[in-house]
Amino acid sequence: MNEKITKVFDLSGKVALVTGGAHGIGMAIGKVLADAGAKLCINGTSHERLEKSKNEFAKTGIDVYTTAFDVSNEQEVNEAISRIEAEIGPVDILVNNAGIIKRAPILEMPLSDFKQVIDIDLIGPLIVSKRVVPEMINKRAGKIINICSLMSNYGRISVAAYASAKGGLKLLTQNMTCEWAKYNIQINGIAPGYIATSQTAPIREESHPFNDLVLARTPAGRWGEPEDIGNAALFLSSRASDFVNGHILYVDGGILANFGYVQGENVVADE
Repeated sequence: MNEKITKVFDLSGKVALVTGGAHGIGMAIGKVLADAGAKLCINGTSHERLEKSKNEFAKTGIDVYTTAFDVSNEQEVNEAISRIEAEIGPVDILVNNAGIIKRAPILEMPLSDFKQVIDIDLIGPLIVSKRVVPEMINKRAGKIINICSLMSNYGRISVAAYASAKGGLKLLTQNMTCEWAKYNIQINGIAPGYIATSQTAPIREESHPFNDLVLARTPAGRWGEPEDIGNAALFLSSRASDFVNGHILYVDGGILANFGYVQGENVVADE
């Protein structure tokens, strides 16, 4: 490969923090960034899960720094980032990936559950970003990636809290850009489509109705892989994206481009 191209994607010496990086999409993002040379830090709330993930990273030769904290707790965030800065260095790349989803019709969802989703999925990225961005401003360099969702763009039954949080995160990404892009900080979002993870395994069975729906709605005709999101994160973490700002990158196999069709059918109809 051309050496100039290789250098564009080289993250050597960069400190990357991936929240919720102990499993699934977060872990896949972490592996790609570490393979590109970044010093990887991951967050979670379970010490046991973090230790297990540390062992998983070690199997691929990645030495990862783990730290447990609640992204929605400002004091815990401040203390954890201070530890990272003291022991590893200031954060150059922040991936706000930590999130939860609670499913219930609006009339049946307790307000406490709604608020918890908002706190973790929307307020959390704000708290962590506010803590790391002053050092980015001082250095006049930094990358922030907010993991948004297809629900940043449209709603579905029973996910009002999650869609509200992810829709807010899309606009927060754009507002961060308005305020911080002048300091040579790139703030963007990634909105994954339907990804094949351990969490989605039960609904990816060949006969499952939701699996059929995903395959029918996705022009690419498949579920995404966690590495698809990791590769997008590498682009947004690298020099290749130095003039990309306030953008939401939908990594969805084309779902948002598609009104809907059944695979194998050629349908022609008037509007």
